[in-house]
Amino acid sequence: MATAQRSRDLTRYQMYIGGEWVDAEASASFESQNPYLSEPWAEVPEGSADDVDGAVRAARKAFDAGDWPNMTGRERSKLLLRLAGLVADNADQLGEVETRDNGKLLREMQGQCRLLSEWFEFYAGAADKINGEVIASDKPNFLVYTRKEPIGVVAAVLPWNSPLLLLAFKLAPALAAGCTFVAKPSEQTPVSTLEFARLMDEAGFPPGVFNVVTGSSDLPGKALVSHPGVDKIAFTGSTLTGINVVRAAAENLSRVTLELGGKSPNIVFDDADLEAATNGTVAGIFAATGQTCIAGSRLIVHENVHDELVERLVARAKTIKLGDPSDPSTEMGPVAFRDQLDKVVGMINGGVDEGAKLAYGGRQDPDAGELFVQPTILTEVDNGMQIAQEEVFGPVLSVLRFSSEDEAVALANDTRFGLAAGVWTKDVHRAHRVAHRVRAGTVWVNAYRAISFTTPFGGFGMSGWGRENGVAAIDHYTESKSIWVELSGGTRDPFVMG
Repeated sequence: MATAQRSRDLTRYQMYIGGEWVDAEASASFESQNPYLSEPWAEVPEGSADDVDGAVRAARKAFDAGDWPNMTGRERSKLLLRLAGLVADNADQLGEVETRDNGKLLREMQGQCRLLSEWFEFYAGAADKINGEVIASDKPNFLVYTRKEPIGVVAAVLPWNSPLLLLAFKLAPALAAGCTFVAKPSEQTPVSTLEFARLMDEAGFPPGVFNVVTGSSDLPGKALVSHPGVDKIAFTGSTLTGINVVRAAAENLSRVTLELGGKSPNIVFDDADLEAATNGTVAGIFAATGQTCIAGSRLIVHENVHDELVERLVARAKTIKLGDPSDPSTEMGPVAFRDQLDKVVGMINGGVDEGAKLAYGGRQDPDAGELFVQPTILTEVDNGMQIAQEEVFGPVLSVLRFSSEDEAVALANDTRFGLAAGVWTKDVHRAHRVAHRVRAGTVWVNAYRAISFTTPFGGFGMSGWGRENGVAAIDHYTESKSIWVELSGGTRDPFVMG
């Protein structure tokens, strides 16, 4: 089982490989930290390259010699629906585990986990609709058609901010397609993926279809993405790590999808509803303590409403309640771990050194806890500053001014990233016009931070490759096979291409 025993008051976990709960081959382990309490709460296996190899071999066996890829879409659909029901029944407990691991608000993590079942329900509905097509051939003596077949073994390397939601982005379409799967959760948040494996086991998925390897170093992740037995890699994380994933995948020509960083603009025009824009800006950068790839970290504001909007934001930031993420009244929890806190504070200080003005926040908040940083607003930011170009992954808002639509679009697009953007205006013509011009994979109009299993998600530029969610995501987990059937029964010149 996932939680075998308690050791030194820590809950002890095992990895899930080939349908079995196992310790690391070296019998080593590491501790998962609760960032709010700044103390360990779980003991997790320290996986090695050998453990990764075992997980990939289990997935390979389940794919090459097992029933899973040869099941009908309807049969896979039934298992996905059973899993969806179990996830729905256990959503609150899964959310509690994620809050213990990453320090994000319990109401946010439970809210995410309550949505997880919808991903598996959606792709259960798609599993029996993965179709090829009959090709109108230019050769009348051939019937030509295509099949979509599962790509094989999928390796998923997951981030620490929303582990199960971002697992579902990858796992649900992969299972619908008939792939087998090896997940490597972040060393900061390993437990929820192991708890999820318990539900996969309970749902009755064949052994080896889903496997989980954990580890506190980068060794298991590197071993996984470079493994010759992996056919497809699905990665969410930093751009730098994503580039390294691509390099490793190139050695085996493994397919890759990447959801990477962002420096997303929130563009507010002077006719916008400023109350709504204020609320949307807060949702975009201070929700989740800013630890989200789609964070609206650059606020690009028309000069006519700049001062008023900043004033509203400062007033709202002052009221944000920092504290225990499990308390329903808390609005912002801690940063997930010490190194991330140091990075956030260092980037704030760097922005001030470059000439940005600190309108609010800017420091650690020891009254709230060891890993807390205040919601921070920087004004007089130039788009060439590091604080405007590099992802902070914390509650830090950079405010820039503009005077014309063209200038706003130019500022929005002046970044190597292109994950998300917001446009705030009452002018319907401008709303569509600007949404079309901004280089981002997702653009919200008069809203921010909404996603769905129905809608493709991914980025332009250094924000990644490919799209997750929506029916088309299944294409990333299938290969297209063309089949030519000769109809005449005759022979032809073997030295001439037919």
